[in-house]
Parts: sequence; C-alpha cells; structure tokens
Amino acid sequence: MKLLRDTWLIFQRHMLLMLRSPLWVVLGVAQPAVYLILFAPLLKPALASVGANTMSDAYKIYVPGMLIALALAGGLYVGFGLLGDLANGVIERSRVTTVSRVALLLGRSLRDVVTVVVQCIIITVLSLPFGVFVNIGSLLLGYAILALCALSSASISYGIAIRVANPSVLGQVVNNIAQPLMLLSGTLLPLALAPLWLRTVADFNPFNWAAKGLRALFIGDTGNPAIWQSIVIAAALMVVAVIWSARTFSRSVR
Repeated sequence: MKLLRDTWLIFQRHMLLMLRSPLWVVLGVAQPAVYLILFAPLLKPALASVGANTMSDAYKIYVPGMLIALALAGGLYVGFGLLGDLANGVIERSRVTTVSRVALLLGRSLRDVVTVVVQCIIITVLSLPFGVFVNIGSLLLGYAILALCALSSASISYGIAIRVANPSVLGQVVNNIAQPLMLLSGTLLPLALAPLWLRTVADFNPFNWAAKGLRALFIGDTGNPAIWQSIVIAAALMVVAVIWSARTFSRSVR
C-alpha cells in the first residue's frame, strides 16, 4: 500500500508540473500532425497492395503506426528530464524522505503515459476529417496498448539515463535504439510490403506486434489474433522494463 500511495503522490506532483507547462503536450503532436497532413496523402498508391482502396483506408493503416511511433519516441526521450532533476538535486532531496525509491520512478512513468495518451487522443481527433472512424471499444483497447508501449519505453529511458548519467551519451543511445525500433515496427509503412528477411527480423520487435494489433483495431478486424498477441507482448515488455528500470533506479539513489 505504501508503494501505491507514494506512486500516486509522485504522479500528482509531476502532473501538476506538466499542467503548468501544457505547451509540451502540443509540441509533442506537432510533428505527427505535419506527417498526418503532408505525408499520409501520398500513401494511397503505396498501400493499394495491402487493401487501401480509398484515402480513408490509407489513413486507417497509417495513423495506428504513427501512434505507436509517438508512444515509442514520447517514452524514450523522457530520460533527459530525469537527468535534469539529478543535476538540480531534486532526486538527492527525495532520498532523505520516506518515499519509496521505486515510486519515484513509477510516478514519473505514469505521468509520461498520461502525456502520450493525451497526445494520441489529439492525433486521433485530428484524423477524423480524413475518415478515420473507430469503434469506441476498439479505440479504448488501442489506447491501452499505447499506454503499455509508453510505459515500457519510458521505463527503458529512465533506466538508461540512470546508467549513463550524461545527456550527450543518452541522446546517442536513445537515437540508436529508437531508429531501428521504429523502422522495424512499420510505423510509416506496413512491413507486409517488406522482403521476407526484414519481416522475420521485425517479428522480434515488440512494437511491431503492437502496430499490427492497433491496425487491426482501427480497420475493425476485431477477430484478428494480432490484437491479443499485441496485448500479451506489450504487457510482457512492460513488466520486464519496469522491473529492470526500478531496480536500476532503486540501487542508484540509495
């Protein structure tokens, strides 16, 4: 119970800090919105081979991939904020309190999840004029998948930040992780268009499975096994990432 209470307290604090600077939420959706307007219209000819007969079909394939990219990138870059708090002594001051060390990490990570989900909701609303209409139940399940992905990537980012403790090194490490994960998750184009060897490699990427499940939900294919597979894989990744980063964080702030 103490862990849950402490996590809630840390979460509230970081949510209040975020609400004081809501511009970050808007800036987070600026680039996806540009891609939505300027890149997605080019997709209909490219996606015709995977069933995109209309622009609406093309957007229903593209938007889920973009949301996965947002959850992945939105989580992987949060470690810079932790390094800032370390440099400013915020974490050091927290060490002298009775707050759980694990809660210091989980509270932050849950704030990041809320931020990513809000950004995904904004992108979903912006995609409505392009014909992206999704059943509310499927949409909520899709947001749950995105939340799991965001919690995983945020936890990984915090764990790496604690280990490297250098913004320049963190930037290089995160970029080297984010780029292949995005390319191998089919965020811009479905990997059904890729050669067999690339699809085989992508099967080892949990975010690729998340993109498959989210696309199935957006096109209304609720019986597709990729949906429950994406949930199971995303949940497993989340558990592993949280445990690893929590242990790293707890050991570093003793």
